[in-house]
Amino acid sequence: MSLGGVLLLAALSFVGANLWVLGKTQARIEHDLPQCSVERVGIVFGTSHWTRSGVSNPHFDARMSAAARLIQLGRVEHLLLSGDNRTRFYNEPVTMWRDLRDRHVRDVDMTLDYAGFSTFDTLVRARDVFGVERALLITQAWHLPRAIFIADAMGLEVRGCAVPARPVTGVWRLKVREWLARVATLGDLYLWKREPHFLGPLEPLEISPRGWEIQLDTPGGPR
Repeated sequence: MSLGGVLLLAALSFVGANLWVLGKTQARIEHDLPQCSVERVGIVFGTSHWTRSGVSNPHFDARMSAAARLIQLGRVEHLLLSGDNRTRFYNEPVTMWRDLRDRHVRDVDMTLDYAGFSTFDTLVRARDVFGVERALLITQAWHLPRAIFIADAMGLEVRGCAVPARPVTGVWRLKVREWLARVATLGDLYLWKREPHFLGPLEPLEISPRGWEIQLDTPGGPR
């Protein structure tokens, strides 16, 4: 009976923690790209370009497609591409940058963060290294609640833009892992006070004006 009570308490705590994260964040998630909040900075979370089976990762493709579309729609002005670059053989930010260039996103509209080893690291570095105070978070709908919750704890003002989803085999495993990760996040934030792997000096983002803004600022240009 004691073991059963402990298991029941653990299960209730697990579900309660997830419901807490979801309840505090769902209202700030938009699922239609043209309706996503207008922000100067969009943070794109890294993931592998390829799956373990050697095929193109649909989650990567969805994030890159959405990020490029948001730039084209004018919902964001600048993209912070944050991902894992632990070794010279694996570089998520550069892979994202190359993909977005192929989608006609200008180099000046992208900044690469090579030490976004996790969602937590990405958001702490966005604040402490790149000077971000407000941002639109760009990733899958199942990832956004945890990302927004962490951003809130960091003092960032954020909203989430869920990338369009399509049926993907095995996505249920990612969703289950995300439920576990939400619980671990509460420990990171409130129990063992997690720190990022690496920070560095302040490097504020340089946000270039769009083409139409340059035209408006040119003497004799349209008003």
